Amino acid sequence: MLFPRVITWANLLEAYRKAARGKRGKPSAAAFEFNIADRLLSLQADLAAGVYQPGAYQHFFIHEPKRRRISAAPFRDRVAHHALCNVIEPIFEARFHPHSYANRQGKGTHQAIDQLQAYARAYPYVLRLDIVQHFPSLDHAILKQELFRWLPDESVQRLIEVILGSGEGVLAQEYNMVYFPGDSLLAALRPRGLPIGNLTSQFWSNCYLNPLDWFVTRELGCRAYLRYVDDFALFSDSKRQLKEWRARLIDFLARLRLTLHEKSGQTLPTTSGIPWLGFVVYPTHRRLKRRNGIQFRRRLAENITLYQEKRISFAELDASVQGWINHVRYGDTWRLRQKLFAANPL
Repeated sequence: MLFPRVITWANLLEAYRKAARGKRGKPSAAAFEFNIADRLLSLQADLAAGVYQPGAYQHFFIHEPKRRRISAAPFRDRVAHHALCNVIEPIFEARFHPHSYANRQGKGTHQAIDQLQAYARAYPYVLRLDIVQHFPSLDHAILKQELFRWLPDESVQRLIEVILGSGEGVLAQEYNMVYFPGDSLLAALRPRGLPIGNLTSQFWSNCYLNPLDWFVTRELGCRAYLRYVDDFALFSDSKRQLKEWRARLIDFLARLRLTLHEKSGQTLPTTSGIPWLGFVVYPTHRRLKRRNGIQFRRRLAENITLYQEKRISFAELDASVQGWINHVRYGDTWRLRQKLFAANPL
């Protein structure tokens, strides 16, 4: 049985450590840590008795690279999310596609960029696709069917339903209703949406789209495929083949109640450059998207002002700069960085 492993003291303590990583200076984490034994025992008791109820989300918007509504769960709930994922994630990790790169140990943004460029060097054509309103459109019934297929423990299933239910409707204003073949008007009432910001949402997104990954490689027979969250790319020697694959993908995604952005679904020569995770990737080099450089320049100027006004520390300013450098150094950005920091000396 899985659930007893979820609520062990050792697992809950490890879950707390993961939830607190990088956040120990925040009031919510500090308050939890102040009475950590009592708080973990209380959480353990609620989970064991089946009376655990998540708290209210705090919402805010970010605007980079596009406007998104972020929903932050209370710290106690983040501990519960980690406790659950600690136990069930290995079950799904063993079944995930090797070229799914988001929110997985040993993978990530830069590995996804490297793999995309390797495919661009090997194939003349690419079909790059992304899903419309990905997190707001994820259907709870379909997700539970995929999760429960591998998680027969009823206590684990109940905990998943409680966490899922806490996020129902959080992104309702971000979703434009789509009716699929066979739908009635009641389809608008189907529970859907995963709060952007939850650890569980990132993990469950991969679970939801894992059937897509295997459909592309096993059913379509695509040998060069990769995905990062809801962005994915297929490579081929034939433009006609990519066009046929796109039509079959539309039908398959309809079964998952998902749709594709029309503008992104064009077959292109790999030599023309592939927009991918903030870069435009060519077989021979990588360029940072222009808007990303503009956004960072604005953010840097704002942070320098905040530092000069003593509203943030130098460590916070430096962390922001180093984080950006560590990302963009994976592209051909040396001259851009020289020019940017010459104009904004720290």
